[in-house]
Amino acid sequence: MSQHPHDDPYTENSPPRRRLFTRRRVVIGGGAVVAAGALTGGGFLTYDRYLRFGRDAETYIPDHRIELPTSVPPIVIVHGTDPALNVRTAIDRMGGMSRFIGPDDVVVVKPNIGFDRAPDQAANTHPEVVAEVARLCLEERPQRVIVCDCPVAESRRAFERSGIMAAAIEAGAEVVLPEVSSYRTVEISSRLGTWDVLEPFVVATKIINVPVAKHHNLTNTTAGMKNWIGITGKLRVMFHNDLDRSIAELAALMRPTLTVVDASRVLMETGPKGGSLNAVKQVGAVAVGVDPVALDAWAYSLWGTGPDDLPPLFDLAEGMGLGRAELYTEAPLEIVAG
Repeated sequence: MSQHPHDDPYTENSPPRRRLFTRRRVVIGGGAVVAAGALTGGGFLTYDRYLRFGRDAETYIPDHRIELPTSVPPIVIVHGTDPALNVRTAIDRMGGMSRFIGPDDVVVVKPNIGFDRAPDQAANTHPEVVAEVARLCLEERPQRVIVCDCPVAESRRAFERSGIMAAAIEAGAEVVLPEVSSYRTVEISSRLGTWDVLEPFVVATKIINVPVAKHHNLTNTTAGMKNWIGITGKLRVMFHNDLDRSIAELAALMRPTLTVVDASRVLMETGPKGGSLNAVKQVGAVAVGVDPVALDAWAYSLWGTGPDDLPPLFDLAEGMGLGRAELYTEAPLEIVAG
């Protein structure tokens, strides 16, 4: 049944085709399309039959960073065998998710779901890490919590086999596959030009980057800054002309509210795709903070790379004012969960 736009409390001042929520929203899952109210067990993903994500998207992505009190550690590293507990412990030590997320926010959680790999193969972010980030956000009662990414592999299979789709939905988040999302035209940088970016990343009011730390055959290591390649369906080889600069320019575009680096189990070689369990090391750690450069440097340290022998990416990112690599050795709060 059609609803007058003013029946929706979130769209009181919005025209009908710009609605944030609508009863015409549908759920797609298991090959069926059903009314949202008729689904009792959750669905694979949700989308609005109009413009899906509400307010008009801008042609730029705003700075989502927040300023923390000096009493809050910029980086918290937590060790433990329970990935979800590690996440919750780290964010609690930073003052809780309420420091970052509020009731007016549309939150986008960006894991690394690059490949059609199972969780224990460590090619994608651990599903329990993603789910716990989503749960912590939802406890602050924001307007929406959306999990999305552009995989290298066929997207539905990557979302499903990684375990992230099921875990995020069980936590209460929406999961958006790139083929059902709208795209917005955004200038990445003067060098890279204007590209189509998944709409959730453009309309979000807060963005949480949730990468996995793993080996990469081109950059040695990949973590948070390189994870931004997944905001677009553009062929990734197009970033490879001066890859370090491309990663830095993407990081300068995105500027997340919070970064959560998953090192629960780490692909130490044969990355980024991996496959063999012999290449996976059980590290049992998560690093959380607001300095993406320092967090990436911490990820590189898992391979023995210190702050004095990092690749050119870090000089580029520091020159853009994105953070300081040395911070992970100067001021981390390192604790054991439990």
